[in-house]
Amino acid sequence: MHCLGFRAISQVKLPARWFTTREYCSKLFVGGLSYDTNESVLKDVFGQHGEIIEVKVICDHVSGKSKGFGFVQFSAENSASKALQEMDGQLLDGRNIRVHYAKKGQSNEAKRKT
Repeated sequence: MHCLGFRAISQVKLPARWFTTREYCSKLFVGGLSYDTNESVLKDVFGQHGEIIEVKVICDHVSGKSKGFGFVQFSAENSASKALQEMDGQLLDGRNIRVHYAKKGQSNEAKRKT
């Protein structure tokens, strides 16, 4: 998914789906995480690219161990874009991570799997 910016004009009514999609322009999926990588590590590493609203490492509800992926939400789309470009494929805790824009409902699917 590639996020396209748009400008709201006061007389134009935008579809509600645009606002929910816009959230995902600032939210990144981070895959290939080491099982030892926690939320504070992600926040420290990704925080170098901009202000972070939320960091979540998805864990198994029974064992409490990481499932190897998580989400980072930035306060600004440009920060998320910069982080995506600079962090995708980088080494973190001994693993090359994959970073891309989160897809709508992706975090809900992760919650259902836990």
